[in-house]
Amino acid sequence: MDIDAWVWWLIGAVGLGIPLVLTAMPEFGMFSVGAVAGAVTAALGFGVVPQVLVFVVVSVALIAVVRPIAARHRGSRHASGVDALKGRQAVVLERVDASGGGRIKLAGEIWSARALDSDQTFEPGRQVDVVDIDGATAVVM
Repeated sequence: MDIDAWVWWLIGAVGLGIPLVLTAMPEFGMFSVGAVAGAVTAALGFGVVPQVLVFVVVSVALIAVVRPIAARHRGSRHASGVDALKGRQAVVLERVDASGGGRIKLAGEIWSARALDSDQTFEPGRQVDVVDIDGATAVVM
């Protein structure tokens, strides 16, 4: 049984699609699209060298164009949980120093707090910046 070259390209496209699904690495999808382009080239009657060149050009072009766009979108996620609290301002409710006995109001909730530097103290009513969350304690400055 003699199988046409375009069928082999489609088998390769499916083969490249499997790791895409299993690993969620979009590069495999781009190679799969390149293999489909190779299949179209083979179906149009071109030889092996043009088929491989079309596969390589389409795959590389997709990686060069799509990956930077995907990276920009992936980087635009919003911080959530504790990470969303870092960098926010809070109001001191009870004196805050380095010992960690103070309290602040942060995002509508009462948090225990300690000063970042051992020589800093913050009196009630003062606004402070949250620089880190250490367990259930906000580190402020």
